[in-house]
Amino acid sequence: MKLLFIGGTGNISAHCVELALRKGGYEITVYNRAQRKVAFDGPVTTIVGDRHDRALLRQVAESGHYDVVADFIGYTPEEAEDDIRAFTGQTGQFIYISSVAAYQKPPHDYLMNEATPLSNPFWPYGQNKAISEEILHRAYRDQGFPVTIVRPWHTYGRGVVPTSLAGGGYTTVDRIRKGLPIVCHGDGQSLWGLTHSADLAVGFLGLCGNPLAIGEAFHITTDEILTWDQIYQTIARSAGVAEASLVHIASEMIARYYPQQGLALLGDLAYSSVYDNSKIKRYVPEYRTTIRWAQGSAASIAWMDADPARRTVDDKLNAMYDHLVSLQQSWLSV
Repeated sequence: MKLLFIGGTGNISAHCVELALRKGGYEITVYNRAQRKVAFDGPVTTIVGDRHDRALLRQVAESGHYDVVADFIGYTPEEAEDDIRAFTGQTGQFIYISSVAAYQKPPHDYLMNEATPLSNPFWPYGQNKAISEEILHRAYRDQGFPVTIVRPWHTYGRGVVPTSLAGGGYTTVDRIRKGLPIVCHGDGQSLWGLTHSADLAVGFLGLCGNPLAIGEAFHITTDEILTWDQIYQTIARSAGVAEASLVHIASEMIARYYPQQGLALLGDLAYSSVYDNSKIKRYVPEYRTTIRWAQGSAASIAWMDADPARRTVDDKLNAMYDHLVSLQQSWLSV
């Protein structure tokens, strides 16, 4: 099977490439700007270029009929339209990597399935994913464009320790080890889940080449549901610390002082969320969660600890943590 990955070296896509190489039977091409070097354990053809170069994108599409094309770095409606123009008639299946951030926020029900409305009034990222999905579905309805939609949740891989405010780098781990306070949005009891990219790759590859998946949308998310307090305390234990010092601040207050973080909070992370994986399990029976958060966080921190160059502390994130903690202390003293 011939696979083309638009992207192919990112947090999710690299694991999908690696799984395809391990399973065998795939001829893999990745198309990206070659800014991130990944040493794959097998033959991978690389086409270097910018996905916004429409002429090159069309040239790549016409260079050989791909059984499956997967776009991991499509974020805007314009990019979805470019995909349709380039790959119409050039692939048997087009997989668009969307996001659960496209879903209705705030949700009417904490338990969501693929029929949950797409409506995010807070976060442009989620809005653009929803609009892109509609453009692709319309192309499927009107002209038979063979699209499959995949909606990941909060997904991480090796060397990533996801948090709600500070990305997935080492800064939060460093603060926990130094006994410094960590800001957790809300009361820390909202429900969330973290999907390892290696697990997601199983569901993704199971959809590749499946004609029944065309015209459909799928969650590929973890079945392990945790509170945000549990997520942070698991990071602490993985870092060799008995307990993290957590400071709880309302998402709306964080958004007031740090609007960029507020977009992701109010547009996604602040709400209890559980995603029904029954559909992906019907189409890909082998899909299941195999890497639990305790295992994944420990592996990521061990990877960071193996090389001092990987333990980068972000001074701006530290300043944000300290500022929010000081604000909380001043509010409590009033």
